[in-house]
Amino acid sequence: MASGKRGAKIVVGLWLAFALVLSFLAPSSKLFAVNSNSSDLPAGLPSEVASVVREKHFPTEDGLTALLVFHEETPLTEEQQTRVAEVSRLLSEENLQGVATSTPLYQMPAAAWGPFFSEDRTTLMLPVSLKKDLDSHGVREVVQQINELVQTKVLGTLHVSITGPAGISSDAIGVFQNADFVLMLTSVVLILILLILLYRSPLLAVVPLVMAGILYEIADRLLGLGAKNGMFVVESQALSIMMILLFAVLTDYALFVFSRYRDELRKTSSQYEAMQEAMKHVGEPIFFSGSIILVSVLTLSVALFKPYQHFAPVFGVALVVVLLGGLTLIPAGFALLGRKAFWPFLPRVGEVPSAKLGLWDRMGRLVTKKPRLLAGGLTLLLLGASLFIGNIQFSYNLLKSFPGDTPSRVGFETLQQHFPPGALAPSTVLVESRQTLDAGSQTSLENLRSKLSEVSGVKSVTLGKNALSSDLHAAQLQLVLSHDPYDPAAMQTVVTIREEAQRFLQDSGFDSQQVSLHVAGQTATQLDTRTVNDRDTKLVLVLVTLLTTVLLIFQSRSLIAPIYMMGTILLTYATSLGITWVVFHNLLGYESISYRIPLYSFVFLVALGVDYNILLLSRIREEVQHADLPTAIRRAVSVTGKTISSAGLILVATFSVLMTQPLLELVLFGFVVGLGVLIDTFLVRSLLMPSIMLLLGRWNWWPGRKQN
Repeated sequence: MASGKRGAKIVVGLWLAFALVLSFLAPSSKLFAVNSNSSDLPAGLPSEVASVVREKHFPTEDGLTALLVFHEETPLTEEQQTRVAEVSRLLSEENLQGVATSTPLYQMPAAAWGPFFSEDRTTLMLPVSLKKDLDSHGVREVVQQINELVQTKVLGTLHVSITGPAGISSDAIGVFQNADFVLMLTSVVLILILLILLYRSPLLAVVPLVMAGILYEIADRLLGLGAKNGMFVVESQALSIMMILLFAVLTDYALFVFSRYRDELRKTSSQYEAMQEAMKHVGEPIFFSGSIILVSVLTLSVALFKPYQHFAPVFGVALVVVLLGGLTLIPAGFALLGRKAFWPFLPRVGEVPSAKLGLWDRMGRLVTKKPRLLAGGLTLLLLGASLFIGNIQFSYNLLKSFPGDTPSRVGFETLQQHFPPGALAPSTVLVESRQTLDAGSQTSLENLRSKLSEVSGVKSVTLGKNALSSDLHAAQLQLVLSHDPYDPAAMQTVVTIREEAQRFLQDSGFDSQQVSLHVAGQTATQLDTRTVNDRDTKLVLVLVTLLTTVLLIFQSRSLIAPIYMMGTILLTYATSLGITWVVFHNLLGYESISYRIPLYSFVFLVALGVDYNILLLSRIREEVQHADLPTAIRRAVSVTGKTISSAGLILVATFSVLMTQPLLELVLFGFVVGLGVLIDTFLVRSLLMPSIMLLLGRWNWWPGRKQN
């Protein structure tokens, strides 16, 4: 339908009408975008159970904590301390919307400020608790409000930064402000320039971008509609990547279509018959490519970690739109334009392409001459680079992804330099009893405090005056660790306490059958995040690999081809991750990378790498009907080379745009995916895979009909 004269007009009209209606009736997804919290863990995990216990027995109206960090190179003067006291008074008395409680320093004598002062008296910390149930945008508004108040009262050389969970959440939103516009503009300009340079036709450059713009508007409004009605959560970071993915993949499909369309226009005078014939050959690759990408990103929905879950609907909606657009809007649009789309180099009936030997002809000949050398050499080269993944160190601290001048990072690092590391985010040990804790329990609690103090990695344990809950069924102790709350050593300390909990209770005099021990706080949360992330990464890797392999079996009609196709994709992934670690760790000096990078980069590299697998294999299968396998491979590499390399360069360019963003996590993600696509395009798909196919011969099609 999309290829016929009347059908093409109807298809284009329907897409335009759909986009227009949605733009008027549905909201933009940006209005509902939120930043998933790294503590968005499923119920039932130890840290989540501990949070429930704390809320049950020690209820509070406090939500996230903002830490106001006042710092000077020399000890704070009395006049500077007076300003801080004034800020404290205003925060307590002004009833700022969104502020629950503030530490009343202004009511406390100077001698009582000790816990909030660093030993050298150069840094002062003022905790402020925000109200419960504020979303990320609400948190940012409150933090900005506090910051405005502080800046009007604190003048001179005294530096002020807002950190803590609230400050971090606020800055996470700020990092993405206006990011989508910058990403879209940069992506569009890059794609436009590359298409003009590669194909030297204005319309071939502009038309795919116009189509991508239409589909992006539809995807954006559908996501907004779903988020508005509570169908799913729209994640800010996912929106930025989704936009890049949509423009890149849609442009890839446009390349697939108009490259084959141009060949068919040389065989027939009818632009519509030419498109119908072109879609017979590229329709299936587009369908399976889009389906595999869709299945891959939807697999994230099986993850327990909510930030991963929230990526699935954003990418899922976008890819359904892209897949439908690739099969209908692209062929319809180019069918209507006909030969004019290729101006000024119009394809004419009977025209014979230049016989000049080009780069991809040489590549095809190289593959057929030295398949063993290429297959063995490239495999060893990629395997060698992939070994570096065993050295990768992962960070669970979001702040390390922020730019160095971000207020929450500046504040946190200032506190790290002037306060004991563990004091920045103390843990809470909760003791919950089925029976009422009587007067004798105080002795047991003191014994427990003593036992916990002896644990390696614990700096101090405090049992305050209000340690018992009002219902007398729970008690809490504040535990300060010796290490940074996000450090693996701190997590190991929490592991030890959890594992030895029963023994600690028994040795302290508690009945371990009636009493349970829980650890709450940032370190416990990060420990469970690491556990869940390990589980999700392994599960998603296995599922994506299996589902992609099954779909490739249907597409290739073979049981052998999908094995080496997936094998080369996995090798590309491992190689790009290994090289990324070498570049960022050994060359740029980063100590660790975000724990999310392996999963995100795997899903995208597998999904995007399949595109070129399918296109090349489809062309080889087509050519092998008329020639022997070496000739078919040489022709297929030669004919698809420009299309695959052009599509690959566009993918690399668009994902590299993410490296312009201030968030290190996006920089790493853009680098890994861009590098992986580059390796896949120019080494794996053009040399390694055809070499393997040539060596396997007829086994490529097993158990189907043996080809020539």
